[in-house]
Amino acid sequence: MGGGHGLHVMLTALVRLDVDITAVVTVADDGGSSGRLRREVPGIVPPGDLRMALTALAEPTEAGDLWGSTFQHRFRGEGALAGHPVGNIVLVGLGQVLGDPVAALDAAGAIMGARGRVLPMSCQPLDIVAEVEGLDEDPFAVRRIRGQVAVATTPGQVRSVTLEPGDATACQEALTAIEQADLITFGPGSWFTSVLPHLLLPDMASAIAGSLADRLVVLNLAAQPGETEGFSPEQHLDVLSAHAPNLRVDSVLADRASVALPQRLRSAAHRLGAVLDLHDVAVPGTARHDPIKLSVSLSEVLGRSPAGGERLGLSR
Repeated sequence: MGGGHGLHVMLTALVRLDVDITAVVTVADDGGSSGRLRREVPGIVPPGDLRMALTALAEPTEAGDLWGSTFQHRFRGEGALAGHPVGNIVLVGLGQVLGDPVAALDAAGAIMGARGRVLPMSCQPLDIVAEVEGLDEDPFAVRRIRGQVAVATTPGQVRSVTLEPGDATACQEALTAIEQADLITFGPGSWFTSVLPHLLLPDMASAIAGSLADRLVVLNLAAQPGETEGFSPEQHLDVLSAHAPNLRVDSVLADRASVALPQRLRSAAHRLGAVLDLHDVAVPGTARHDPIKLSVSLSEVLGRSPAGGERLGLSR
């Protein structure tokens, strides 16, 4: 579960394992190409994060690589299409032809030979609304900030987020995938705008709480300017718990070199019911996950799950 670059790297790691993958993707993006398309074609789910997930799952063949590269290619020039990725336009078009965003994603996945399924967390576009402190002379005054881009770039301190419309429902196919899952993963990614939204849809939160799957949280390698400025690794877990107090977590995976105070993070993980795994999962000298290293770590985590261990041929 996630969106953007964080979900892309997670999927790139997972496709190296012998597992069935379903990516459940946030649909609150209102920036860049997705934002332009939302304004020009009302009612569509923003395609950008969905496109990135599809390209991460594309079959590593000549045809799959071609389609993946084409979906990511942005139109050049200065006309109306300039800056739009080809895949965003294709997904919007498929959605209009087929009348269903899930059918559109399945059709695009078939074209690309996707090694898994990509689903929207909801079949209607959503907006993120945040309560933010530190934007006024009074440091404790709270202002409401609306929109994923605005929340991600706010200079204030995000305290909480909600989704609008408040009566939005989850994608039924996504709920089925959660029910059938052996492992549910959260992160890495933008914490308030890519990770938390899945826990803010009431029916999806209930499905996650009721699932028999193991739950894994993969922490970011560094705090993000604006959205989680100054956050420690353990604060990320505290925010998760505050927004989803009934969430049980089995494992927390973090990069060893990115955790200054391991015991504090271990205590925060324990409060969620989780075991802390400290592995080397970063590209050296960067704040980016290495998909190969992450894949090895995910294999170890799956090995602790009865169903996951059987699928990978691992013993507990």
